[in-house]
Amino acid sequence: MGKALSFEPEKLICAVLYTDERTADAAIAKLKAAYGETDLESEPYCFSDISPYYDGEMGGKVCRKMLSFSECRDPAELAAIKTLTNSIEQAAAANGNRSVNLDPGFVSAGRLSLATTKNAGHRIPLSDGIYAELTLFYARHAWNPFPWTYMDFKLPQVHAFLTQARTIYMQQRKSWLSRN
Repeated sequence: MGKALSFEPEKLICAVLYTDERTADAAIAKLKAAYGETDLESEPYCFSDISPYYDGEMGGKVCRKMLSFSECRDPAELAAIKTLTNSIEQAAAANGNRSVNLDPGFVSAGRLSLATTKNAGHRIPLSDGIYAELTLFYARHAWNPFPWTYMDFKLPQVHAFLTQARTIYMQQRKSWLSRN
C-alpha cells in the first residue's frame, strides 16, 4: 500500500494579461503583498497578436507578462491562490469587464499546471469551483504542449521564461532536499 506524503513545494508563477500598465502594476503589487517578491519577470508581449479573444472585454490591445515568485509553495494552495487572483481581477474591473486577467500556476520539475474556473474533460476539480489544468510537461530538456495548451504557452519566449523559472526552482529544490 502506498503512503500519502506531503507535496513538494513548487514554483508559483502568474501570467498577467492587461491593456493598461498601471492596472497591471497595481495587480502585481497585490500579488507581491500576498505571495512575496518575484525572482523573475518577463518582458511583456502582445497577446492580441496571438489571439484577439480578450480585446473586446479589456478594451484594446492586450499584453501578457509572466511572473515567478521567489518563495516556493505547496501546490495544494492552487485553488486558494486562484480565488485571490479572481478577487483582484474583480476589484480592478470596470463596468463588468476585466482590466486585468491573472492566471496563476505552478512550475515543478516536470510540469506547468494552471488554475482555471472553466471545467473541461482534461481539468481536475480542486475546490470552490477551481480546476487545475496540466498545461505543459517538461521532458527531453524542453517544454511540450498538449492539444489543449493555450497558443501563447507554445511560444518560444514563454518556454524560455518557464525554463528560467524551472532552473531557479531546481536550484531551490536541490537546496532543500540536501537539508533533509
